Amino acid sequence: MKSATIYDVAERAGVSHITVSRHLNGFEGIRPGTRQRIELAIEELKYTPNLAGRHLRLQKIDRIGYIVDRLSEAGPARAAYGAIEAARASGYILDIVSTNGSDEKSIADAIDIVTRERVAGMVLSVQTEAARAVLGRRKFTVPVVHDFDLHIEDSDTTVNEWVGHVAADHLLANGHRNFFYLTGPSSWTASKTRAEAFASAVQQAGGSVVSTVEGDWSARSGYEAASRLIKDGIRGVTAIAAANDGMAFGVLSALSSAGIAVPHDMSVMGVDDQAEAAYAICPLTTVKLDFAFEGQYVIAKLIAQIEKTTSASAPSRIPRPPLVVRASTGPPPTQ
Repeated sequence: MKSATIYDVAERAGVSHITVSRHLNGFEGIRPGTRQRIELAIEELKYTPNLAGRHLRLQKIDRIGYIVDRLSEAGPARAAYGAIEAARASGYILDIVSTNGSDEKSIADAIDIVTRERVAGMVLSVQTEAARAVLGRRKFTVPVVHDFDLHIEDSDTTVNEWVGHVAADHLLANGHRNFFYLTGPSSWTASKTRAEAFASAVQQAGGSVVSTVEGDWSARSGYEAASRLIKDGIRGVTAIAAANDGMAFGVLSALSSAGIAVPHDMSVMGVDDQAEAAYAICPLTTVKLDFAFEGQYVIAKLIAQIEKTTSASAPSRIPRPPLVVRASTGPPPTQ
């Protein structure tokens, strides 16, 4: 059976083949009704764009460099997966290069590796101060996007500011006023921003972050930090917030070892909504981050710049990360 062509889609949808081409290339100035007819025609005819031919005709390079830090961590891994899927759907191949995000030389070397090859553009998925510094010094001949300081929809608030506020607001609404906070590595902008936003919301409500301890995103660092805090004395603290779920899992384990009941004696919450969060011994309250979507979004933003289908200066907008309430948080213990 002969495969459907763009002309077949155009005839079925009652539009010109140019309109179909614009739709396939992500052109936004198409009326919703027209777009719906085109999508229906594509589905009915089982039309598949010839992406390889499209790149050949337009003499486009089909490779994208993707520089990533801590690919072994859940967040960066899920973001990379989303980026791979988005790139493939648009006919691009992702060349992934790992780096040490805390080391400027490592980041610069990774950029050199990517730019030695013929790439259409580059993503810097490294949320550290070192990455910002390197990015500020380099000049690029291809479009470059990064995944730090992404903003949520309908707001000038960044994703990580939103996350910090949501975590604090939930615990404050439950009646907590004194907190321990576990940050991620200080070199990560996401860690710093989440901690600052959490502390700001608590302070505005008249509460207090009694102690802030730095971890490294791992459950082990969460366990060790919480154990030290318990040893030093609870000091009226009724809730512990961690900058990610991994460290929160360690906190839960440390509290259990010390005979401190969650949430009766101490509330605990994290950030990410890892798959394990719902199945912890005490299911974890968290702020859900859609890392795969963030990966898809930065790739879409980059491709838009590569193919000049939208403004290269358009700011990123991400759906608002939702609060997921489970059993690990509740009111403070009655005095």
